[in-house]
Amino acid sequence: DVSTGKRIRTLTGHTAAVNGVSFSPDGKTIASGSRDEAILLWDVSTGELIRTLTTLTTWFSSVSFSPDGKTIASGGYDGVLLWDVNTGELIRTLTGHTHSVLSVSFSPDGKTIASGGKDNTVRLWDVSTGKRIRTLTGHTAAVESVSFSPDGKTIASGSWDGTVRLWKLAD
Repeated sequence: DVSTGKRIRTLTGHTAAVNGVSFSPDGKTIASGSRDEAILLWDVSTGELIRTLTTLTTWFSSVSFSPDGKTIASGGYDGVLLWDVNTGELIRTLTGHTHSVLSVSFSPDGKTIASGGKDNTVRLWDVSTGKRIRTLTGHTAAVESVSFSPDGKTIASGSWDGTVRLWKLAD
């Protein structure tokens, strides 16, 4: 409870470090990604585990719900993975980073994903096709965080090189 500073609940179930969390757009579900090779989906009101998403081959550094709440993007050793929230099935894997993906973010319209990686790049992906749209270079160290502006026209990226870069997206 932010007003009192008291914890509402603790969600337990991961067996290793939790590297990313994301609320669903309706606020009813939380996704948590971990080094234990699992993404856990939690019911916010009860704290109960809803579903486990796993490939049993990769750890997860970042998770992000799509704006419609139907898809989760995750980043990790195997690239960017897209998951169906309702079934828990892996929809598609987006490959192209030459090292681990540390951060993922959906555009406000849900049509594009930005990913940041240990290969010092930001990559943009078309959600419907899984194709890479563009690679943004300029960081001199791993890209730890990516985020779209609310209007979807700018991406901010934060890097281990100590910089935040702003990228203007053209039509």
